[in-house]
Amino acid sequence: MNFFLDENFPKSAHAYLTQRGHVCFDVRDCLPQGSDDRTVFQTAQAHRSVFLTTDKDFYHTVPFFYPSHDDVVVISLHQPNRKALLQRLQWFLDYAPVSMANTIYLLRDKTFVVSRLP
Repeated sequence: MNFFLDENFPKSAHAYLTQRGHVCFDVRDCLPQGSDDRTVFQTAQAHRSVFLTTDKDFYHTVPFFYPSHDDVVVISLHQPNRKALLQRLQWFLDYAPVSMANTIYLLRDKTFVVSRLP
């Protein structure tokens, strides 16, 4: 799978994903720092990648602006840190269903929500 890291996602996720055999792009290598959300998400889509972010706004806005998109994974933790984010990412890779288009995953500390657009 291809993954695209938002600027709020730990850089160490890049190495972790590539070690697991995935292709990983990082917004920090593709766009200027502070690029607006729309540009960031459109760039992720241009890379045909699952978008990884901690910005919960994407969970709410993507369905309205992008009726067709590659998957989005939002990890929203009570006390986010690099280790906790990577643990939730590992859980996602180990247990989430095979990537499906138009799916948004919201991963919390102990729960998750999956939204699929028709």
